[in-house]
Amino acid sequence: MKKVGFITLGCKVNIYESNALKNELEARGLEVSEATEDCDAYVINTCSVTNMADAKSRKMIRKCIKMNPEAVVCAMGCYTQTNKEAKEIPGVDVLIGNGNKKEGINKLCEMIESGDHSNKYVNILDILDNHEYEQLGVTTYDHTRAFVKIEDGCENFCTYCIIPYARGPVRCKEPNEVIEELNRICDNGYLEVVLAGIHTGRYRYGDTNLSALVRRILNEVPRLKRLRLSSIEINEVDDEFIEMMKDNRILANHLHLPLQSGSDLILSRMERKYDSQFFIDKVKKIREARPDCSITTDIIVGFPYETEEEFMETYNFSRNIEFAKIHVFPYSVRRGTKAEKMPQVNDTVKKERATRLLALSRELEENYSKKFIGKTLDLIVEHEVAGGLMTGHTSNYLQVYLPLNKDLIGKLINVKILREENNKLIGEIVE
Repeated sequence: MKKVGFITLGCKVNIYESNALKNELEARGLEVSEATEDCDAYVINTCSVTNMADAKSRKMIRKCIKMNPEAVVCAMGCYTQTNKEAKEIPGVDVLIGNGNKKEGINKLCEMIESGDHSNKYVNILDILDNHEYEQLGVTTYDHTRAFVKIEDGCENFCTYCIIPYARGPVRCKEPNEVIEELNRICDNGYLEVVLAGIHTGRYRYGDTNLSALVRRILNEVPRLKRLRLSSIEINEVDDEFIEMMKDNRILANHLHLPLQSGSDLILSRMERKYDSQFFIDKVKKIREARPDCSITTDIIVGFPYETEEEFMETYNFSRNIEFAKIHVFPYSVRRGTKAEKMPQVNDTVKKERATRLLALSRELEENYSKKFIGKTLDLIVEHEVAGGLMTGHTSNYLQVYLPLNKDLIGKLINVKILREENNKLIGEIVE
């Protein structure tokens, strides 16, 4: 049996797409694994969200070529879509961008079956003119949490971001297909599903927007025990969605709401679609519906022009909102974006500000976690860990460690949070 090794970089959409392609390869009788020296072929699903992601994508492509020079190598995704130099990497046999990944897998299989990969195959779509949603479907995952991609593309064109040029315009999966895929996944034993997209909040298919789709899922997927959104913009959390959070506990007690900056001047330079007061007001509404909701965020530090005063606006805003966690990103120049031509902040300053904001994030995370010591929460057990323990996440995305019981992996249980120990929440099973 021929063996195909996968390396997946980047976001939840990439994870979903890689799993769909793995399922496709397995259906064709191929073995799928992590990338190892004995693979007959490799697929590298790349990322380009930052300069570092570009560099890692190049490194992983070259690593696979070096591991087995006789293997067929397929590179695909955001890095190959946005970087012309990807075509020049020697040893790549199949080069695909976004929007036609299944075609890349077809070509890979042809080369594996024929044993001939002397002719390089390159097909990078004009992604900005691509309005077709590529139909990919997943039936099984390696983990207890499954992802379902419902949308692709972004049309925000924030001044710092390359993703609209990597993913193209917004395209969405037909609602009935979303429901069918979710039911298949739940029939296979998965209890938690994450709805994923490049710009999930822009989901619209005919008259169905994101909230209408979520309502259908809650009504038509009876085996689903927990539904999450991968990420949603604050201006796309509507009153209908907040009302569902209030009324339906299958919706996870967690939202990831990218802030990017707490300074209105920086938000304006980023060309974001909200200001700080709008963010505050919407979070207040969410917490009225779910007082203990975990709200996490993304913040970019050291954006062009950012002064110490503007950074402190972000710092103080984050403390006042009381995020459960902050994902901190020092600004990285992206070729081809508006921000590339703006005056840049010194790298040392960016690093120092990132360190301060990360320290705040740890403080806020600890403060949020401590609120639940002594309380009982629902948890889906995910996997075994060292020390005779197992771990999983609660609805509000707290990671809890419990004494190992292998029969409970993949199950929904109630746990009481006992204490925090070495930065870990320790719990016990409650009948």
